[in-house]
Amino acid sequence: MTVQLWRHCRVATLQPSHPAPYGLIEDAALVLEGGRIAWVGPRRELPADLAARCTGEHDAGGALVTPGLIDCHTHLVYGGDRAHEFELRLQGASYEDVARAGGGINSTVKATRAATEAELEVQSLKRLRALVAEGVTTLEIKSGYGLAFEHERKALRVARGLGRSQPVDVRTTFLGAHAIPPEFAGRADAYVDEVVRMLPLLHAEGLVDAVDAFCERIAFSTGQTERVFQAAHALGLPVKLHAEQLSDSGGAELAARYGALSCDHLEWLGEQGAAAMAAAGSVAVLLPGAFYFLRETKLPPVALLRQHGVAMAISTDCNPGSSPCTSLLLMLNMACTLFRLTPEEALAGVTRHAAKALGLDDRGVIAPGKRADFVLWDVAHPAQLACALGANPRLQTVFKGELV
Repeated sequence: MTVQLWRHCRVATLQPSHPAPYGLIEDAALVLEGGRIAWVGPRRELPADLAARCTGEHDAGGALVTPGLIDCHTHLVYGGDRAHEFELRLQGASYEDVARAGGGINSTVKATRAATEAELEVQSLKRLRALVAEGVTTLEIKSGYGLAFEHERKALRVARGLGRSQPVDVRTTFLGAHAIPPEFAGRADAYVDEVVRMLPLLHAEGLVDAVDAFCERIAFSTGQTERVFQAAHALGLPVKLHAEQLSDSGGAELAARYGALSCDHLEWLGEQGAAAMAAAGSVAVLLPGAFYFLRETKLPPVALLRQHGVAMAISTDCNPGSSPCTSLLLMLNMACTLFRLTPEEALAGVTRHAAKALGLDDRGVIAPGKRADFVLWDVAHPAQLACALGANPRLQTVFKGELV
């Protein structure tokens, strides 16, 4: 087993117990063994016996090192685009107006159903490579644009395939309860029956890591969402929820009762929902790209989340209708400028807290025993990652201990 030494670097460990902001270690060294971090600390404190065991050495050239970035909420696999809806919204139509007129999610469903698995892979690979080029080493991909067994299966198979062919770990989430498909119009409960039927079949094929739903007045009620959660619980699958995006529906409280990994969007989250999330340890996933693209005015209650000690993650929400974004670095900036997170909170939101939102405790920080996923950056200070608009200062990515 090779033992690799990385030296001449500054490491933002993002360890919450570290006394320095960002968990920053100046003039640091990293030792990797078997795809894991064996040691990290000031170079002068590197044990001599460990240094002697190193079989390879890398000079980081003074670069800043952070954990690999984690995009914990994407809808990356889809067909078509929705640029026409963008034009409609610029003319005054709301997201709900577009959805009720037959656009929105169901327009992407039509395009996704029409695409072959190979066509979806080609389209999705471009989006995935853009994220990887900015230092993303783990991401979640949701289904939810098939809304029928064969098409949900197709999308999840593409997502799994992307994780096998690219230097990135893909976690798949079944979002069958994303919208009511046209063939079930006016029969939401019957479609929930279909979602509950699909889930064990997809799970049996190894295609599902978690289960999500869209709990909102234009989607599914809390009662319908709970049926989906019950089906997930019976299979031992964790849940998460699109919650309180357009109204305070009580979705976050419901999700917390099922120990949800995360509740996402949350612009309309209230005191009870925040308290419930805190008690359950659910992560708040904030999605500034969707907030910006839809020109929302209701900010997520960041002060309330801080008050209750709810961890905040940040994600692109990459999707064709409300956040056609493939830049997690841009989301760092938007989280700070739009939501007033600090740069340190934002960086934790795409590393440590994003890992928690996916139920992954082996990454998101740089510490002994964690997976050796990290990024080298050409910046003088971690805050620069959130400051620059449109910049990509990534020098190199290390994925599972190997150079990408």
